[in-house]
Amino acid sequence: MMMQDLYNIFIGILILLIGVLIGVAFLTLLERKVLGYIQIRKGPNKMGILGILQPFCDAIKLFSKEQVYLNYSNYFSFYFSPVVSFMLSLMIWMVLPYSFNMVIFNLGLLFFLCCTSIGVYTLLIAGWSSNSNYSLLGGLRAVAQTISYEVSLSLILMSSIILIMDFNMFKFSEYQYLIWLMMMMFPLSMCFLSSLMAETNRTPFDFAEGESELVSGFNIEYSSGGFALIFLAEYSSILFMSLLFVIIYMGGYELNLMFYLKLVFLSFFFIWVRGTLPRYRYDKLMYLCWKSYLPLSLNYLLFFMGLKMILMYKMNLV
Repeated sequence: MMMQDLYNIFIGILILLIGVLIGVAFLTLLERKVLGYIQIRKGPNKMGILGILQPFCDAIKLFSKEQVYLNYSNYFSFYFSPVVSFMLSLMIWMVLPYSFNMVIFNLGLLFFLCCTSIGVYTLLIAGWSSNSNYSLLGGLRAVAQTISYEVSLSLILMSSIILIMDFNMFKFSEYQYLIWLMMMMFPLSMCFLSSLMAETNRTPFDFAEGESELVSGFNIEYSSGGFALIFLAEYSSILFMSLLFVIIYMGGYELNLMFYLKLVFLSFFFIWVRGTLPRYRYDKLMYLCWKSYLPLSLNYLLFFMGLKMILMYKMNLV
């Protein structure tokens, strides 16, 4: 590979990461404005035109605050878990099916599952290393929730993968040229969407940071830069989960206005749900996963496997 190609790849990835960070900044602004209007108030509207500079003010404030180190914390784990969490959330974006760069993942969905699985460890370490009962309880609840919903998430993904028989995200665009997969597997797509909410610790599944019970959960002892990195990691994963849903179920990856509108709508949906739905009870959350989503996704998986085998058999006969 020529050095010029490596430079192009590096610059492309850099542009992607900068775009993701700016997107995350304005997603937080969108969330605060939408929640404001849902609660019949304005939201941030003083900095710049209509509060458009508010995310940058927040970033400057958070990163310029003094970092607090706890006397009884496990220092290295406490310090580095937000950094690792942030790096993992940005690494997932590498599987984005580029059409203008030389980065392409034939095993993109497997890489996504690996990164989200490793993300569980950062939650656990962040909660444990603070050496606080509140943060440990929040971390344990977050890990139990994330691991539970990863199972149904993987099984639902397997149904889509069996239909197209490829892990590459480019293929989803080709197979959805005439009809969205969402039309063919509507119940599964809705289960996938709610599993994504549980995976990213969003309302109505935000037990890791249930403010009324756990005082912000696993990140209670974090301030300034550490808190900002955890916050960025969470919103980056929300943006990516919206993108993943659009790619798999709503027409695939296309560089046109409709694709971006679908992506913005999905991100808005996450915020809309936060503003309108109350939090589940924790045992009901677990029952929903293990008693509803798991049997449903397993049955659909067997159905699509049978369907694919019949199709392949018919094609061989022809």
